[in-house]
Amino acid sequence: MASHPDPRALGNFLKARRAQLAPRECGLPETDTARRVAGLRREEVARLASISVDYYTRLEQGRVRASAPVLATLAGALRLDDDQKRYVYELAGRSDAQPSRRRPAQRVRPAMRRLLDQLTGTPALVLGRHLDVLAWNPAAAVLYTDFGAVPAGRRNYLRLLFTDPGIRELHREWRHDARDAVAALRMEAAADPDDPALVRLVGELTMLDADFRTWWAEHRVNGASHGTKHYRHPLVGDLSLDCDTWADPAGSGQRLMVLTAEPGTPAHDALRILTSWTTGRTEPVPEEVESRSAHQVSRDQSASA
Repeated sequence: MASHPDPRALGNFLKARRAQLAPRECGLPETDTARRVAGLRREEVARLASISVDYYTRLEQGRVRASAPVLATLAGALRLDDDQKRYVYELAGRSDAQPSRRRPAQRVRPAMRRLLDQLTGTPALVLGRHLDVLAWNPAAAVLYTDFGAVPAGRRNYLRLLFTDPGIRELHREWRHDARDAVAALRMEAAADPDDPALVRLVGELTMLDADFRTWWAEHRVNGASHGTKHYRHPLVGDLSLDCDTWADPAGSGQRLMVLTAEPGTPAHDALRILTSWTTGRTEPVPEEVESRSAHQVSRDQSASA
């Protein structure tokens, strides 16, 4: 850690950096109002970083010392590269936070995959750190989306909730479900707020979506492992499913998310119809290859009839 951090030096860098950025580069709308200063305004940086304008102003003025979590969100808001991140952490006396370290790639534990193999009549996903989608079964692909067509580095449940129009439309109570997912990520982030992957995800969604910025700034947390999700699916219409999440007892941080319906209910019948589109596909969709969509499965079945 730096022995004598200079808050004024950090403030000067922040001012210089925001002057270099145009609003459109950060996902902010252009306005007709003439700007008295080049680049981003203080209030715009504060909004992107989900901190108060007063706190950010004091940072620039060197009147407060930045915490590691605030530096992480500022790095995303100001679109800092790795060298700039290291420089900012040094200026703030937080060089021990190691903002550029990398974690090993996440791999689905064999036991979790075996569980997924056995769930053939109900949608199920294996979620990793930061709600990354590590594996799924065919029923989950038919319910949600063709996960195999999503690049592995962007295959994240929260990112898809906010950026995929089809998944957004699928959720009848999108605002409720998305806000709960943000709260779940916020709770997970407490264990390691400086994880580079987390910083990138939060920075990206902060710039892309006003709802995410608002909900992330709320600091609401949610550790619920069960609940009900309401969907409007293009093939079977409305269905409400119980959602249960089971943590890996080995402590890997991986979770199995399973969606079920009470037998004899309309939702159970709709789920049975939906999962019938996966007939002939008994293996979980591999992480490395593309899975076929429900429409493609339908065409294959029709051709063979």
